[in-house]
Amino acid sequence: MEIQAEDGGALKDRTKVLISVEDVNDNRPEVTITSLFSPVREDAPQGTIVVLFNAHDRDSGKNGQVVCSIEEILPFQLEKSVEDYYRLLTVQNLDREKTSEYNITVTATDRGTPPQSTEIHITLHVVDVNDNPPSFSQTSYSVYLPENNLRGTSIFSVTAHDPDSNENARIIYSLEEDTIQGAPLSSYVSINSDTGVLFALCSFDYEQFRDFQMHVKASDSGDPPLSSNVSLSIFVLDQNDNMPEILYPALPTDGSTGVELAPRSAEPGYLVTKVVAVDRDSGQNAWLSYRLLKASEPGLFSVGLHTGEVRTARALLDRDAIKQSLVVAVQDHGQPPLSATVTFTVAVADSIPDVLADLGNLDSPANPEDSGLTLYLVVAVAAVSCVFLAFVIVLLALRLRHWHMSRLLQASGSVLTGVPASQFVGVDGVRAFLQTYSHEVSLTADSRGSHVIFPQPNYADTLISQESCEKSEPLCVSDDSRFPIEDTPFVPVSSSFSLL
Repeated sequence: MEIQAEDGGALKDRTKVLISVEDVNDNRPEVTITSLFSPVREDAPQGTIVVLFNAHDRDSGKNGQVVCSIEEILPFQLEKSVEDYYRLLTVQNLDREKTSEYNITVTATDRGTPPQSTEIHITLHVVDVNDNPPSFSQTSYSVYLPENNLRGTSIFSVTAHDPDSNENARIIYSLEEDTIQGAPLSSYVSINSDTGVLFALCSFDYEQFRDFQMHVKASDSGDPPLSSNVSLSIFVLDQNDNMPEILYPALPTDGSTGVELAPRSAEPGYLVTKVVAVDRDSGQNAWLSYRLLKASEPGLFSVGLHTGEVRTARALLDRDAIKQSLVVAVQDHGQPPLSATVTFTVAVADSIPDVLADLGNLDSPANPEDSGLTLYLVVAVAAVSCVFLAFVIVLLALRLRHWHMSRLLQASGSVLTGVPASQFVGVDGVRAFLQTYSHEVSLTADSRGSHVIFPQPNYADTLISQESCEKSEPLCVSDDSRFPIEDTPFVPVSSSFSLL
């Protein structure tokens, strides 16, 4: 501006005055984001630009100079590109499993006094990449399974963890192919592909196999899929499911009891025999104890609790029977305990010949039920035999009667005269003539004493039917045609009869 000064005498002067406004740092820096590349892949290479922004200050001089910064602990770096533009770069590899989201604070500060600053917050999301395989909590697992389990029983569960997300973290379980005693593993166990639960497909037997191993595989659903496996050992625990098996004394195959020898001169403690038994179970289930369950002479013999040795408890006396029957029980220590028994006979004699002579008199103890059944069988056989014998006697009697009647008919055929026709009655009441032949009959006229002339006969040795006999009956049985034996000459005829 111009300033004029004038006095009263009309004298004046002019001058120029220049007023300069000095800047005061009264404005904060302004930050404007121009580009944000979010989300960013966790496998992004170093130097990837994630943010572009502009920072400026309306003040001037130092008050308008802006400096931007971020926290040093972040895997990012700020770089000034041109004038007031800045870019945010990655300086390390990102890991979504450690940090899936970054909250970045950018601070813009001017150089004024006092300095003014502005902060902006940028949220950056990291996209998952399938870079982690599933992992198990243990390097190996051990499973203890009691034998005789039910089919389909859940026996164990394995769990794997994948730190990835979404499909990259979805795990599928499977069993690696293997064989157990020549059979595929899949015939013994199966696994749920989603939950990792193992199921038994059969009932395991401790006596068949005691342990086996398998490998469980866990695969994710990423692209490409990643997998890992773990070793799983299954130990079958023994259960008391087998009773003791007695090896000695072995029972004969004919069902009788075994025979052991003991001299009559044996002293107390004499070893007569030893019961040997085994148990296919193991541990406590296979511990065996022996006891004398039954003896025909109590107090004469004793059995070792753990050895099974049968010894004499006292000296043998003359009054002791030569046959001593013993029943020894063998029991295991399982829960519940199982037992087996063996029955054998001890033959008491001073020498081997005496024993051999008396062995024929040794009878195995009879079962009352078997004895009753044997009695019923004997009675049934006797009854059938009696019926058969009676049938044979009746049949012989009928044959003898048949033969006797045949003899009588043959005798009566030679002396036919004087025998009424009514006497020709067969056995069982069938009336019939027992001979047939060709003949001629001539009767005298007007005479009650007719004559019959027998020409040379022709015999056929066949039985005349009842019908034929009835047709000729008027000649045989008519009262008016009786043969006068005293007036008629009789021609002897030799006839043959056939008896049915």
